[in-house]
Amino acid sequence: MNMKPKQPYGNTRNVTKILTDRAYWDMEHVLRKRLRTAPQFVDNIELEAELRGHNGCVNCLQWSDNGHILASASDDFHVMLWDPFRHKQLHDLVTPHEGNIFSVKFLPKRSNSLLVTGAGDCKTFVFDINRQNDYPIRQCSCHAQRVKRLATSPSNVHMFWSAGEDGLVLQHDLRQPHECYGHDANVLIDLRIDMVLAPEVKCIAINPQRPEQLAIGSNDIYARLYDRRMISPGKLDRSVEASIPKDGCVKYFCPGHLGSKYQAAHQLGDIYQYKAVTYLTFSPDGTELLANMGTDHIYLYDVNNPRHPLFLELPKFPSTPEGGNANDGECNGGDKLSVGAEKTKHKFPPDVEQLKKEGNASLEKDQFLQAINKYTQAIQKVNGKDCAIFYLNRATALMKRGWYGDVYAAVRDCHTALRLDPHYVKAHFRLAKALLKLEKSKEAQICLEELVRRFPSYAKNPGILMLEKDIGIDIEKARHRATLGRNPDLESESTNTEKEKYWRSMSMDYEQRYIGHCNTKTDIKEANYFGDSNYIVAGSDDGNFFIWDRHSGIIHSIFQADELIVNCVQPHPFTCMLATSGIDHEVRLWSPQSPEKPTLRRVLNVDNVVDENQTHMQIDPFDSIAPDQAICRAS
Repeated sequence: MNMKPKQPYGNTRNVTKILTDRAYWDMEHVLRKRLRTAPQFVDNIELEAELRGHNGCVNCLQWSDNGHILASASDDFHVMLWDPFRHKQLHDLVTPHEGNIFSVKFLPKRSNSLLVTGAGDCKTFVFDINRQNDYPIRQCSCHAQRVKRLATSPSNVHMFWSAGEDGLVLQHDLRQPHECYGHDANVLIDLRIDMVLAPEVKCIAINPQRPEQLAIGSNDIYARLYDRRMISPGKLDRSVEASIPKDGCVKYFCPGHLGSKYQAAHQLGDIYQYKAVTYLTFSPDGTELLANMGTDHIYLYDVNNPRHPLFLELPKFPSTPEGGNANDGECNGGDKLSVGAEKTKHKFPPDVEQLKKEGNASLEKDQFLQAINKYTQAIQKVNGKDCAIFYLNRATALMKRGWYGDVYAAVRDCHTALRLDPHYVKAHFRLAKALLKLEKSKEAQICLEELVRRFPSYAKNPGILMLEKDIGIDIEKARHRATLGRNPDLESESTNTEKEKYWRSMSMDYEQRYIGHCNTKTDIKEANYFGDSNYIVAGSDDGNFFIWDRHSGIIHSIFQADELIVNCVQPHPFTCMLATSGIDHEVRLWSPQSPEKPTLRRVLNVDNVVDENQTHMQIDPFDSIAPDQAICRAS
């Protein structure tokens, strides 16, 4: 029997054969990615199981590299290893810690046998869980305050890093023997060198794609990104011998509105003393940095192409046949100014027009969250082109809502509207109003003066005249404040080193923010990428965890996961599964369930939950803490 000649691999049309003949890891990567990204899975998440065994708050969770083991650590000084698929406890590690365990990490590519812990007793331990006893194979007591977070890197299998509330980041190398108290040069970062106020490092992360990049968050508003290649570890003895970062080794990230006020110390409010970056993580591709900020929101920063804060940068104004006057058009938002809408009235597709109509209706009813979501969806559908009116209407809703950062977000939207349509008079006007609300009275004055110069027919408009008067009053108040003398907060800020002040002044702005949760009662609250970076997840003080669409910032869903507070939300590395924990003693697993099952844990009244959380966010964080939460409040 004649056999057909075997087709060369490059000519075969059998897609299954092409896939199956590829390297196993490549095919596995494709399947794993699909398991994480399928929206249908995320849409049907529900509680799968509760893992019981701890006798204290569960402060940290960590998946093994292969996703077969989940580690949890608690105030009870135990580390428990779980089989997440059979919901069984594999091992109960009794640690010698004498303080709450705040961080647990598997050392990568070590057969998931080496485990590192950091705790409130200022110590870190390394355990080999394959040994018969639970005695640590390495320990370090170099930190003088609580160890809050640990970090590992897939490409540095012998190393890990610890972040402590003493302001230090230590670098640990298992290939080298270690002796505490200054004999080893393992101080990588010492924030005390440049800052006068007692710095506390709260969190740390290593870029999975560029391991030389290390990010830390502390008890202020800045996320700091270091290049480890430009830092030489120093001794713990004193700051003279400790690591001194070189110029260009670090880049600061901070929401533009916060950095602006923080540098103007006379504007500081009491709420600033509670702000801290409670968690940092890089995106899987290493291009983004996600930061969860206490008493504020979650911010996403672009690592490779960061943007500068934007307050006033009017686009070049082209001349028009109308002599610089915009066409009259629809005016939304209740401004006391009858001015033009967009230069050109665009006819949007029916679905976009419907979103615009629904957004306007929600804005009229003061349903600001819904209005913002509708305008955002409309912007996405038209890919941000020819839609200046949507950006401006969203700016109106943001200014009326007035949550933390909303006015600054409105400023950014006004700039986008002006870039799309430089003739948009109302965008000029609203930008001036937003700048005044941000206490940027000089910039507001410049913006308003430019509006009148570009559109002379509006010089005597009542709305223009009223805003001009308000700006003048604010400028006079600022002059009066300046005559009151030096401010003690300003003096404290001025005692920071010139490098620190320079780095702060050059801090880069966020790309996206995620609103809805409440983060005031603990300083270990996480935020992570979920679904191969298509979603963002985080816990909240209300006992819920939130899922946002990463691209739009719109809340996808909310789930009730804890009686009090959800701190930890750790996605499985390969499948659509989440592990959550907090003040409760249980670890909870979440995965897609049958759509026919009732939704028991999904929160339906999203608007009410979000409104209540933002109200709590803007009051004293300690006012609503119950006495029995005291032990976990310190976390």
